[in-house]
Amino acid sequence: MKKLFLGGICLALALASCKGGKENGNGYLISGEISDIKSGMVYLKEYQDKNYTLVDSAEVEGGHFEFRGFALQTLAYGLTTDKESNNPLVFFLDNETLNIKMSEEKKKMEIEGSPINTLYQETVGKVGKEGFDINEFVAANPASALAPYYIMRNLAWGLDLEQLQTLRGKLDASLDGNKYVKQMEDLIARKEGVQVGKIAPDFTLPDPDGNAVSLKDFRGKYVLVSFWAGWCPDCRRENPFIVEAYNKYKNKNFTVLGVSIDRDRKTWLNAVEQQGLVWTQVSDLKYWQSDIVELYAIRWVPTGILLDPDGKILNISLNEDELVKNLASVFE
Repeated sequence: MKKLFLGGICLALALASCKGGKENGNGYLISGEISDIKSGMVYLKEYQDKNYTLVDSAEVEGGHFEFRGFALQTLAYGLTTDKESNNPLVFFLDNETLNIKMSEEKKKMEIEGSPINTLYQETVGKVGKEGFDINEFVAANPASALAPYYIMRNLAWGLDLEQLQTLRGKLDASLDGNKYVKQMEDLIARKEGVQVGKIAPDFTLPDPDGNAVSLKDFRGKYVLVSFWAGWCPDCRRENPFIVEAYNKYKNKNFTVLGVSIDRDRKTWLNAVEQQGLVWTQVSDLKYWQSDIVELYAIRWVPTGILLDPDGKILNISLNEDELVKNLASVFE
């Protein structure tokens, strides 16, 4: 098994596999079988807020592989034969013995010896769909790391501040140090700063020509701060509604500021041109790692935040229906 090191320290802080492991009787053992290949490499990756970070690798011999180490807390990981993949087969890793059978081609993983993974496999396909109630799930599983994982991975974008606070209060104290719980707490703190009635936090980002544009430059006008991205299908579907709204209300002291969560300049500017987004556009092209994502607690694009001429937040919309209603309530 190959280890990945950074300055002599394990790359993943949550996965302390430099020493210890099952050989010391207190770590994890992953005994794996993969049907796709007989020899090669399998990569172990940790889920880290929309991305997977490589933490370990193992050789495949005769279709079998093995990982040993020590997990500091129960978190989501993925296994893949593609070192660059951001879409591995997901499972939860704790200090236990896991017998895993996987097929990347069939996108299938079978796991024995792990209650949390049994629960994950039973519920992951239901999360976010009709009939799934996160409040009921948390009430039934308050001490499971699955609860905050589902909240942050799948549902946080559509939860308001009060809902997040309520769910956080239902989690067992044993999860207080869990990474996903800390992410919830951080999101709650950031959301408290961008609530209706508060002054929107100022920021400065470059436009396509590299000129610095600040939110405060728009004081004196109603402004829709449109968080979107050229790669985002939902954003592309909503943009025509924003174009229509812009043309309808631009003579009523109203404008739009587009804030792109893109990483590829060409994708961003092609979307601007193709969809006729004539208002000011800015982006640091840092994708979800942009500081603006943290500043405004953005978990979903498109998101629209409407400000009054003093920079106060009037309302927040996550889809075109909300956007149209919110604008109409101000200008009609």
